[in-house]
Amino acid sequence: MANSEMKIGEISKPRFEFRTFGQNFDESAFLMGRLSVPVPKKVWERESDEIYIVSKTNDINNTKIRDGKMDIKTYVQTVDGLEQWNPLMKGEFPISKEVLENDVFPAFQVDMPVLDQDTYTLDEFLTIIDAHADLQGVRVHKQRFGYMVNNTICEVGNVLINGAKLVTINSESTEVEDIAKTLENVKLTGVENINYLQAIKRVIGWINKPLAN
Repeated sequence: MANSEMKIGEISKPRFEFRTFGQNFDESAFLMGRLSVPVPKKVWERESDEIYIVSKTNDINNTKIRDGKMDIKTYVQTVDGLEQWNPLMKGEFPISKEVLENDVFPAFQVDMPVLDQDTYTLDEFLTIIDAHADLQGVRVHKQRFGYMVNNTICEVGNVLINGAKLVTINSESTEVEDIAKTLENVKLTGVENINYLQAIKRVIGWINKPLAN
């Protein structure tokens, strides 16, 4: 067990994460709920609408937009099958041409489009994304239920990816061994670790591979 407690909604040192996607994780979700310690009311159930920007040439930078703000995380390493991601940048719309040129499009690892305005609204940015052959904006609706098991931050979520309904379940912590214990307790040991980028690409047909179930 970690020496310092994880707290939902608070920033800590970079976490490791297990997440998977499929059609049904009822048994694991039931166990997660029964094993959870009490969590703050604000994370009992949360809903959000987000836009993920996926790139055919990039799997290491995860870009999402929520409430008019852009958040990019970058892949760091995998330890015992668990992925670690760090914040790369945060931005807000309208967004400047300089930020798009210096930070955003380099993170997509694609050819730079022509940018002839000083600033771009969210709709203008998404128009550029839609016109780019290697990029796609994907609408994601999330309904998330938060738990805490073995000092790991957990959730079960109902997710719509461009309208396709999936279920996701995850456990994250700064401590790898705490996640491993949680996966064993909720019967997820050996299930494929699938992050949001990978799940979205499988749903939209960019990766020819099924989800976990």
